[in-house]
Amino acid sequence: MANYRDRRVAQEILKEVTHLLQTKIRDPRVQNVTITDVSVTGDLQQATIFYSILSEDASAKQEAQMGLENAKGLIRREVGHVLSIYKTPEIFFELDESVEYGERIDEVIRELHESED
Repeated sequence: MANYRDRRVAQEILKEVTHLLQTKIRDPRVQNVTITDVSVTGDLQQATIFYSILSEDASAKQEAQMGLENAKGLIRREVGHVLSIYKTPEIFFELDESVEYGERIDEVIRELHESED
């Protein structure tokens, strides 16, 4: 029988971190950050939170990463209060490149359609 606990924990972390970014964290560096996915290891010791940012500017991405790193303690504490597990997972933030990759694919497809006409 498959164990789905890691996926359930990941969904709870996703929900709680999104809520925290909207309500409790007032850092202007993380205002445009959107949480896209959470990956939790099988032993529930580490959680990688994937995020995207609307700006394509490299400095804005770096600022968002620094803002999230500064808020990591608050986020981990609040997630620990919500989750009913023995140990709160250690949190890592990683920029989600899939949104930009999807936009590039859409652009290539549009160019192909334009060249056919």
